[in-house]
Amino acid sequence: MDEDISSSSPILLDSKIVHELEPHRSHDPAKNLKRSDPFKFGSRYLKENDDVYEFNAWDHVIPDDAYYAYAEAQYASQREHPVSDFDKGRFNAEPEKWWNKFYSNNTSNFFKNRKWLHQEFPILTQLTKKGAGPARILEVGAGAGNTCFPILAENENDELSICACDFSEKAVNLVRANEKYDGAKIKAEIWDLASEDLPHGISEESVDVVLLIFVFSALNPVQWEAAVGNVWKVLKPGGQICFRDYGRGDLTQVRFKKGRLLDESFYIRGDGTRVYFFDEDELRGIWAPGDMEQSNPSSEASASCDWSENCSNPSTGGSKTRDKPTFEIVKLGADRRMLVNRQKQLKMYRCWLQGQFKKPAQTIHPG
Repeated sequence: MDEDISSSSPILLDSKIVHELEPHRSHDPAKNLKRSDPFKFGSRYLKENDDVYEFNAWDHVIPDDAYYAYAEAQYASQREHPVSDFDKGRFNAEPEKWWNKFYSNNTSNFFKNRKWLHQEFPILTQLTKKGAGPARILEVGAGAGNTCFPILAENENDELSICACDFSEKAVNLVRANEKYDGAKIKAEIWDLASEDLPHGISEESVDVVLLIFVFSALNPVQWEAAVGNVWKVLKPGGQICFRDYGRGDLTQVRFKKGRLLDESFYIRGDGTRVYFFDEDELRGIWAPGDMEQSNPSSEASASCDWSENCSNPSTGGSKTRDKPTFEIVKLGADRRMLVNRQKQLKMYRCWLQGQFKKPAQTIHPG
């Protein structure tokens, strides 16, 4: 049995025993832990004798049985009352229309900058440091620029360029209109990840890193294969994907009411935009189908890992299996968090999936 690390260490003070709180239990901001592992996702672990409502959030918390029962009841209700066939066609036919409306109603001030990117994806630090040399980042689903501009703000590499793409014209216009937009360093382009063409100015095998931050979930599952193929095309051999999106069982999914289910785990929001909720094995099948075919998904080697664990790479090396791109899974895991409403005594479970995928240095081109 592991040592109980929830107990505090006693210290002697004025002949009295005082228990010193662990940093994650302290309310003193000066004692906040700084993560050295970029994939730790926080260090406030909920222990058996902890008061759940002492803090607003706890990390790495698996939902309890009551939540699972509630979620299954919600899913059953969602399946009984799906989106009508007419609305399915309406929302799937022109998804960019709904995103244009979204960005028309929400200006750039509505969104928070993703300042955590360098922490979660250290490769961005490598590409943006001084003297790193020529490097190109392709951001897909740029939105209002809350990913590309924070990267530019940290950049010290004179040879870095960013192509920020979105299939919403309104979003691209927001990026171009931003006072931080520097045409010498960043180009904002309209592009659909699942289209037949590559982004303007981007040729095959010319990109070092592709950013897919809460964008893959907006695609219809029938578009996944085309999207993965496009990412494969633009990445250099050895290039990487930084991925983060919604996980199955996230509170957002569970809370959907009647008339929102487009397909299994695929929903339409109130504003007309779509969202999908993934599980880890599903993502492995999307990004590394060759490895899934060659191994038993339930085996220890390919089992899902939590980012707080020291996960090994289950891949045996990327390849093109049956003309499907197969990336190396460098890292893939779940970021689970329990948020609490202390006033109402409510527990809310969030789940995001984060991955780092790599195009193998030696690739086999489909023939």
